[in-house]
This record gives sequence, structure tokens and C-alpha cells, in this order.
Amino acid sequence: MIDLARRDAAAVGNRRARQFDVRRLTSWLVPLALLSLTLVIWEAWVRIDDTPAWFMPSPSAVAEELWSSRALLWEHTWTTLQEVLLGYAIALLVGVTTALLIAYSPIAERTIYPLIVASQAIPIIALAPILLIWFGFGMTPKVIVVVLLCYFPIAVNMADGLRAADRDALNLLRSMGASRWQQMRIVRIPSSLPYLISGARIAAAVSVIGAIVGEWVGASSGLGYLMTRAASQFLTARLFATVAISAALGIALFVIVALVGRLLVPWADEGRGAQRVSRD
Repeated sequence: MIDLARRDAAAVGNRRARQFDVRRLTSWLVPLALLSLTLVIWEAWVRIDDTPAWFMPSPSAVAEELWSSRALLWEHTWTTLQEVLLGYAIALLVGVTTALLIAYSPIAERTIYPLIVASQAIPIIALAPILLIWFGFGMTPKVIVVVLLCYFPIAVNMADGLRAADRDALNLLRSMGASRWQQMRIVRIPSSLPYLISGARIAAAVSVIGAIVGEWVGASSGLGYLMTRAASQFLTARLFATVAISAALGIALFVIVALVGRLLVPWADEGRGAQRVSRD
């Protein structure tokens, strides 16, 4: 009877695992199918309607522009990528430090946290010209815009994770005479990592937007600069190509951060997978 029960349990587990794998495969195939269908409809509509290329280029024209102007596009992509990576790294460092300070000190929480929230009421597009006046047309104002855009989700999410630590575990450590830093290191920081990864994913997705907004205001290179030049010259295929590259950068950074999060916090992903299987 025990062996039969074990075989039944193993069969149920294998069936659920296969269902989960099929679901994960479907979650990738469905968006790809929708994207392919959209591109086919777009191509057919432009050709049948004989739409002018300056108004709406076809996907094939955009692909041709991506290939023929690959050297130019890569040059400006590299500029934007440097701004994004540097700004994101600074935002991650400052955001994590701020979250730790907020969780460690109640005084800091009462003073800093409201300022972080209030800072989001200021439009980034309004700050960009000011930063341009202060720091010129170089990389610095674009990096600062990326930092300002990425800092908020990182700091707020990790601060929430630090405050959401298991109270029973903290009480146990206090009863054993653990210091506040030991409580932070043993319980609060590990429990906040899923929150940090969540905020870092959001920041990665919007980081490219920050760099491009800064380049729109004033720059001599970068994807945002190339967008404004292409729009003013009615090079619509090049404009669409730069938009496609920008979107690809944002998606790539999001995926990379998500993969790093799975390596650093594997228990969070396992927990989500177990919840999906249990609901089935």
C-alpha cells in the first residue's frame, strides 16, 4: 500500500510538472505568435494601402534599415547603453543603501521615506533641461536622469521587504541577544531580496527611457539623439529602428535582472512555481 501511494504521488507530481512546463512554453509562444501576426498584418496593410514610407514604413523596411545602418545604430546604441548601465548601477547602490538606512533607523524612515515618495511628483522631463544647464551636453545629465528614474522602485521595494521580515524570527533573535545589525543581516536582508529583485526588474525596464529622455533634451549622440534627428529628416524607417532597439534594450535588461534574481533568490521563484502548481 505504501509503495502504491508513493507511485501515485510521484505520478501526480510528474503530471503537474509537465503541465507547468507546457504552461511556461505557452507563455512564450503566445506573445511571439501575436507579435508575428501583428508584423504580418502591418506589412500587408502598408503594401496593400501603398502607404508612403515617410509616414509608415513596413516591417521589412525597418529590418532593412537595421541592417544597412547597423554601424551608425550601434554607435548610438553603445552611448545609450553606457548611460543606462552606469545610471542603473548607481541607482542600485544608492537605493539599497537608502533602504537599509530606512529600515535600520526609525528617524531616517520618518524623514527620508516621505522625501523619496515626494520626489516622484516632479516630472523627469522637467528636470532634464535643468540638469542640462548645470552639467552640459555630456553623459552626466543622462546618467542622473537614469538614476532618478531607477532609484525609486529599488529603494521603495527593498524598504518594504526589510519591513516585511518575519516578526517571529526577529523576536527569537532579540531573545537571544542579537544586535540590530545581526537581525538585519540574518533575517531582514534575506527576506527583502525578492522585493529588491522585483524593484530592480522594474528599474531595468524603465532605465532606457531615462537615458532617451535625457538625450531628447540635449545630446550629440545616443538613441534619443538619433530619434530626434531621424524625425526631423522624415527618416521614419530609421526612427522605427531606433525605437525597436530601445525596446529590445529594455527587454534584455529586464530578462538579465530576472535571471540574476533567480540565481540569487532561487527560493522566491520556487515558491511562485509551487503556488501555480497548487492552484491547478
